[in-house]
Amino acid sequence: MNISKTSFAIVIASVVLASCNNNKNAKSDHSNNPFFSESHLPYQAPAFDKIKNSDFLPAFNEGMKQQLAEVDSIVNNTEAPTFENTFVPLEKSGQLLARVNNVFGLLTSANTNDELQKIEEEVSPKLAAHHDAIFLNPKLFSRVEAIYNSAEKKELDAESQRLVDVYYENFVLAGAKLNDEAKAEMKKLNEEKASLSTKFTNLLLAATKEAALQVDSAEALNGLSEAEIKATEKDAKDAKVKSKYLIVLQNTTQQPYLSQLTDRKTREQLFNASYNRAEKADANDTRGTLIRLAEIRAKQAQLLGFKNYAAWNLKNQMAQSPEAVSLFLKQIVPAATAKARTEAKELQTLIDQQKGGFKLEPWDWNFYAEQLRKQKYDLNDSEIKPYFELNRVLQNGVFYAATQLYGITFKERTDLPVYQEDVKVYEVFDKDGSELGLFYADLFKRDNKSGGAWMSNIVNQSTLLGTKPVIYNVCNFTKPAEGQPALISFDDVTTMFHEFGHALHGFFASQKYVTLSGTDVARDFVEFPSQFNEHWAMEPSVFKNYAVHYKTGEAMPATLVAKIKKSAAFNQGYMLTELLAAASLDMQWHSISAGTKINDANKFEHDALQRTGLLMDEVPPRYRSSYFKHIWGGGYAAGYYAYLWTEMLDHDAFSWFEENGGLNRENGQRFRDMILSKGNTEDYNKMFKDFRGHAPDIKPMLRNRGLVN
Repeated sequence: MNISKTSFAIVIASVVLASCNNNKNAKSDHSNNPFFSESHLPYQAPAFDKIKNSDFLPAFNEGMKQQLAEVDSIVNNTEAPTFENTFVPLEKSGQLLARVNNVFGLLTSANTNDELQKIEEEVSPKLAAHHDAIFLNPKLFSRVEAIYNSAEKKELDAESQRLVDVYYENFVLAGAKLNDEAKAEMKKLNEEKASLSTKFTNLLLAATKEAALQVDSAEALNGLSEAEIKATEKDAKDAKVKSKYLIVLQNTTQQPYLSQLTDRKTREQLFNASYNRAEKADANDTRGTLIRLAEIRAKQAQLLGFKNYAAWNLKNQMAQSPEAVSLFLKQIVPAATAKARTEAKELQTLIDQQKGGFKLEPWDWNFYAEQLRKQKYDLNDSEIKPYFELNRVLQNGVFYAATQLYGITFKERTDLPVYQEDVKVYEVFDKDGSELGLFYADLFKRDNKSGGAWMSNIVNQSTLLGTKPVIYNVCNFTKPAEGQPALISFDDVTTMFHEFGHALHGFFASQKYVTLSGTDVARDFVEFPSQFNEHWAMEPSVFKNYAVHYKTGEAMPATLVAKIKKSAAFNQGYMLTELLAAASLDMQWHSISAGTKINDANKFEHDALQRTGLLMDEVPPRYRSSYFKHIWGGGYAAGYYAYLWTEMLDHDAFSWFEENGGLNRENGQRFRDMILSKGNTEDYNKMFKDFRGHAPDIKPMLRNRGLVN
């Protein structure tokens, strides 16, 4: 999953731009531009039916112009700095900018086109400049610092005090205390970094699209269901390729069909298409771009007095230091890799028993693991999928669990415009029937959509601004052929629960200030609510409500349910090792010191995995460096470890539920009050300890993974 959250702090940190650079070719009548005023739709939902590509640049330029004018008004105030005349107007600033940026971020990731990508490339460096114009403004920082050190701060309410602390730290980490020469260098590097990050994302999207595997014969697709073959046929027609069938890639190393394809040559071709997608020494090769990004980040860290980027980035995270992350990962690596090697031996034995006559390769793993799973547990995906029809999983599973835990309810809205025909909209109501927000679900993959799954806000919650959350989940499930049901795997089911866990974190936000609201928290905390929500997918009362055969309407047999539960720890060595390898790569790239010269990204990757004991031929990283969008274009630089760190939090928190009665409204309300509604209003370690009763314990996670008894 990848989460994207845009509040004031993030708008100016990652988005938008200098008011002085108006695009001469972007002419728009402001009165007809839907971004120039608040939407009149419910919850200020965007009027997607009125938004044109040509609206974005004028709105970005005017939005930045307005926000910089608002900042100028703050810094030129002749009155002594106070919370009310500094922080409150800062929180209210940039509302036009937030409106356009939130929609632009959604469309450029989920429904992009050539024109939007060009705008994105133009806007990105301006965003960085806009960020610097605020966070490197010495007059503004002097006001922030004065309040930070003032007696007034002690008299503020707890949330306002937290806001002061967060702003002060963000200013310092951005370089507010640097001298003028260092600030100028930081600004230049920020602009280049923003441009390269956007470039990486666009190169990867193009590379992934180009690398889709073209297949000429149906025999090469043996093992896929009739519906899946029809889907590849439709994808080929839509893409207008010469071949009859097309397997579109997801943005992970392993691809879903590798567990089903019986033809080994096709499996190898599909794996290599994925593994080498962005390493073809062509116009879409990402390696030069990512090397330069790593160099820039290391230099910026040096300017700020940190030994590397990881140390800089982790300063305001729950883990707080690279050393803490390293210690955490070291607790897992030996057991994970040992289990993966045992699993590899089992798979090789199976290949030998079938007289395969070849050594286990990465493209064989999922295929034979699926056979072994069926052999051990008499279970395979083809048995399971008919019970997981996508819409029923969403409404009778994901939504149902949220109702049972938190009392919230949902109503589909067909009267609101959407940005793509497959998108569905639901209004969300709180336990007392009051309006909570809007939820957009965009679940099917498209070749103009980034890979993976994520959540973000279109409208951010803030009592100061009087706004309620408008939230979306994006996934990449295979769209069925016309008239066919959308049947998904249990992994896909888990993904839906995961992403909606992020949505719940956003919907239950109850902050005054948008900077502290909802999911605007540390990367190594933000995945906690989402991963915690995955647990409810297998809770018996929830499971039986959605796991119903799409043809017969019958509930999944108890024997099949038992097999799913029994097989939960199967293949965990592999899955954990590929995740650890990706997390390790991320930390290695961001632990280089300034001036380090990297000539070969592939050699760096090889050496990094070898150093950390994670170099296993049969178990490639979940993401290779060249298509690791999370860290080069998605905000997870030196932060991918967060998925494992928050897995520790989620299993420990779930063990509290198990000890206290499981799924019920009282427990759900406690979790909502103590975790989901808090946003970034408290220290994360304190927040977790208050809920759980002790500091995070790794043992529940290791037990769930089958690594300890």
